[in-house]
Amino acid sequence: MYKLLSHNDLDGVGCGILAKLAFQDKVKIRYNSISSLDREIEFFLENDQQNTFLFITDLSPNETNEQHLNDYYQATGNVQLLDHHKTALHFNHYEWGRVLIEDEQGLLTSATSLFYQYLITQGLLEKTEALTEFVELVRQYDTWEWEKNGNFQAQRLNALFFLVSIDEFEEKMLNRLKTSEHFDFDDFEKKILSMEEDKIERYIRRKKRELVQTNMGDLYVGVVYAESYLSELGNELGNENVHLDYIAMVNMGSKKMSLRTIHDHIDVSSIATTFGGGGHQKAAGCSLTGEAYKQFVLATFHIEPIPEDAKRNRYNLKGSTFGTFYKNQHDELFILYLKDDIDWLIEKDKTPLAHTFTSFHEAEWFLKRNFQAWLVRDDVFVDYLMQEANKARHQP
Repeated sequence: MYKLLSHNDLDGVGCGILAKLAFQDKVKIRYNSISSLDREIEFFLENDQQNTFLFITDLSPNETNEQHLNDYYQATGNVQLLDHHKTALHFNHYEWGRVLIEDEQGLLTSATSLFYQYLITQGLLEKTEALTEFVELVRQYDTWEWEKNGNFQAQRLNALFFLVSIDEFEEKMLNRLKTSEHFDFDDFEKKILSMEEDKIERYIRRKKRELVQTNMGDLYVGVVYAESYLSELGNELGNENVHLDYIAMVNMGSKKMSLRTIHDHIDVSSIATTFGGGGHQKAAGCSLTGEAYKQFVLATFHIEPIPEDAKRNRYNLKGSTFGTFYKNQHDELFILYLKDDIDWLIEKDKTPLAHTFTSFHEAEWFLKRNFQAWLVRDDVFVDYLMQEANKARHQP
């Protein structure tokens, strides 16, 4: 017999689907949150027979269970942990641990891709085109390579995962992977996925208006309350606010927090670790501990949301050498312009700042981080120019 303890997200359930294909009715599967894994391990070690082979995928146990699992392995040889998170690398010290962040081809791994490789290598599962395509969609979504590759099938697979129950998702995927030469969605799924994409777009549009900006130490953070579509929302907010180091999405109902960054120099898993969580460099999560609540909720609750940059301008455009106009919540006006074809300058209420910048993007990054200013609409821009023209006309 086999038992699989895995995460309750797409990557974790992907492992469950592979296990059912490989072992059929000889495997028992339990999907867990990060916090519930250790209870499941304790239950297994206390109640299961010693001839049961235990797989742990996409999650890692605490120190106490780490030692208990090692004891179980020494006695039976029946443990295999497969993970791809940086915070689990120390499990490579054990014979029963395999933690790999990046494979031999330089591709980021997922638990599903590592389990697929393991099952094939051990002769427990036959490789097929449909199965390989499914595993790759899971991998690309979990590592966010789908966005770089424009692979929206991966994003749709995750959306379908959240639209149905885990049992229904498993059943759909198992039937498809057993009978299809290639992986695809059926016509009904395509319809409901199109409806879901519209819903996601509306949700993200609303949450953009609720984002607040703060700094924590040397880092600038965007904080928003959110309970749905966290990966899509975090990515969109990060791309639209590149001056922020990372985005923190707080779910007050579940008392959890998800962290996302688009920057290579930021590691949100290390931030999540300080609050007892973990994850990847660019995507991580943790419980909303007392300290996290103080920093991300109490300290930011009074802050007004960041207004969005104007979207449909024809005149007040970013990068214009004539000058680009910004405003902040203190009604301070900023003009960002190119001087002498070399340096970009920022004027605050007609007074130049001491800093000079080598590019428009560098100047805007500084402006947004330090003054929380936004690109004003054309009507505000034109009205300002008309006022200045009238002043100049009436000067003696």
